[in-house]
Amino acid sequence: MVTMSETSYYKHHVFFCLNERSNGEACCAHQGAQQAFDHCKASVKAAGLAGPGGARINKAGCLDRCAAGPVLVVYPEAVWYTFVDQADIDEIVETHLKKGQIVERLRTPAHLGR
Repeated sequence: MVTMSETSYYKHHVFFCLNERSNGEACCAHQGAQQAFDHCKASVKAAGLAGPGGARINKAGCLDRCAAGPVLVVYPEAVWYTFVDQADIDEIVETHLKKGQIVERLRTPAHLGR
């Protein structure tokens, strides 16, 4: 039997929505998503979590969860998070990426889409 850990290159793969809408609609880019992405990437690297067997932090286009923005999603667990500031990103890195525990207070409500 093949397990996820045997087939997965990264333990966690994190996608940040960095989509920008020019028509005035809500979008993650207008809510500090790029700064949060940069902070997360640097934090993961500083913690020694980056790379194969660890975490990969990636930019994404629209993830279609604009009403909850800004958002990121962590795979393989498929946990969606909403964040406000660097402290929220630090908590996701420390609790989810390091310890494997979901940060319930930052989970994106399931009903929020575009």
